[in-house]
Amino acid sequence: MNLAQTILGVPFTNPIVLASGIMGITSASWKLMAKHGAGGITTKSLWLKEHKGHKNPTIISTEHWTLNAVGVPDAGPEKAREEVGDFMKSHPVPLIANIIAESVDAYAETAEAILPLKPDFLEVNISCPNVEDEFGKPFACSAPAAAAATKAVKKVSGKTPVFIKLSPNVDSIAAIATACADAGADGFTVINTVGPGMAIDLRSRMPILANKVGGLSGPGIKPIAVKCVADVYAATGGNLPIIGTGGICTGEDALEIMLAGASLVGIGTAIGDRGMDVFNSICEEMQLWCTNEGVDNVSDLVGGMHRELASRIGPKENRKSMII
Repeated sequence: MNLAQTILGVPFTNPIVLASGIMGITSASWKLMAKHGAGGITTKSLWLKEHKGHKNPTIISTEHWTLNAVGVPDAGPEKAREEVGDFMKSHPVPLIANIIAESVDAYAETAEAILPLKPDFLEVNISCPNVEDEFGKPFACSAPAAAAATKAVKKVSGKTPVFIKLSPNVDSIAAIATACADAGADGFTVINTVGPGMAIDLRSRMPILANKVGGLSGPGIKPIAVKCVADVYAATGGNLPIIGTGGICTGEDALEIMLAGASLVGIGTAIGDRGMDVFNSICEEMQLWCTNEGVDNVSDLVGGMHRELASRIGPKENRKSMII
């Protein structure tokens, strides 16, 4: 059973990749994730300048969900050059460099600072809900703003594919994706965290997180992630690859979001729940399911739900039914 995928000319031995910001701080941790079966690595969000993030406590987790308000900390481009540069010397798996910025021009400048390190993809984080108090609403909340950020990065990206990381916290993720596609996006990462949400300590009667609110991740958001991936796939005609992420914990979860339209699958919170070997475990679970179901290539499943719906109710009705 073949789990390999080739995305925009970049080969992945399996479709399970490390999501941004989870164990994604140093070259050593990225290499460790690759040893444990990650088919690709996404860096933490990289800024043009050092960014402190929020004060502790920044994370609270249960078996159902995690709230984080780390505030996207980063040591700046010198540290990025050190860590990304070291990883790319051995380049054990494809590297997706995630970038973030406070303005359209800064997105382009950050991309220009990272591109000489030759990442396989750029992932443009326009959707973090944790820094609204600092920079206002994310670019992902507005189709024109999302398109502007996409155009700015594409103008300097050359041959490096550009994936736009979208937010679920919008009226229509399909409309945002369409605007980005029209602006030249090569693919998407769907989704970022949901919310923001809040948790309150009963004794102190105060918010647990120092930032008061944080982005929601974990198993509880998987149905939202699946729906958003399905909407983006339908809106863009299945022509642009999608990294589906959000609450994926098992091989069956990964296969489900691939049926919705994801070509690659990001794993984050599940590392804390299942350990670093979660990548190998998910791949084994996918292989077992596919063998039992007579599926030879996992790539054949990408967007399979849409094809099944089209065969039953027609392609036009299928597209209308998916984008709500």
